[in-house]
Amino acid sequence: MADSDRVLGFLIPGRSARGRVVRLGPALDAILSAHAYAETPARLLAQALALAALMGAILRPDEGQVTIQAQPAAGREGPVRLLVADYLAGALRGYVAVDPDRRLLEGDALDQVFGGGHLVITLDQSATAERYQGIVALEGQSLAAAAQGYFASSEQVPTLVRLAAGRGADGGMRAGGFIVQHLARAEAGGPRLGLEADADHPDWAHVAALAGTLAEAELIDPDLPLETLLWRLFHEEEVRVLPAVPLSRGCRCSEAYIRSVLLRFPEDERAGMRGDDGRIAVDCEFCSRRFLFDI
Repeated sequence: MADSDRVLGFLIPGRSARGRVVRLGPALDAILSAHAYAETPARLLAQALALAALMGAILRPDEGQVTIQAQPAAGREGPVRLLVADYLAGALRGYVAVDPDRRLLEGDALDQVFGGGHLVITLDQSATAERYQGIVALEGQSLAAAAQGYFASSEQVPTLVRLAAGRGADGGMRAGGFIVQHLARAEAGGPRLGLEADADHPDWAHVAALAGTLAEAELIDPDLPLETLLWRLFHEEEVRVLPAVPLSRGCRCSEAYIRSVLLRFPEDERAGMRGDDGRIAVDCEFCSRRFLFDI
């Protein structure tokens, strides 16, 4: 049975490490089908969605959402104008806006794709009314490299991130992601040593070396169960697998919600929103739907 659309957490207690692995399949196809994306932006969005799932899975279902946004620096636009991926309780949505007059090539570095700019990762924990936002420069060759920069600056623990996307045998887009982190020494029961000291720890060097053998083909292969993938990587270690989180396409736009938002505007402002036909049009970029309202 194909193994897709779920994220699996794991612990390696003997090496003071934890991580998550994700694979996307039909849910990813459902998200991408809303737009006629070219191959390269589709892969970029697929990787961003895998990253959103990896980060969102650390939250409890009622705690909030994770939003990943990448956009160019002002005045330095590249082929990609905006990239957004969003996770909420296992539901994913995303969108990428591409300049139709600029070529986007596979293998372009992030600074070429976006023309500089920043990666913004927002954790909105609604249950505790806490909101955290981390910002890092869009540097390096890949989105995975930028994500590693985020973890280095925000959590300050050694982190390895892998993201992959490609076509399956059926022609559908597949994506996968993997993250493993060395637990802070204080978290693992020892003194807090700091990022550099933890990065040199032999336990982390061992885990990072094993994780470095992970191939992109393994991440996106639906015939390879995620549990088997973890066994391949860490079969010499005790690995504790956590309950999996199922993933699905989940755009949250609805006619009722949008209507309620529009009704909050004064009548004179709604009058300025109406078109020649007397109706207000609202577009959802995530699912490529247009809503028309007679209000």
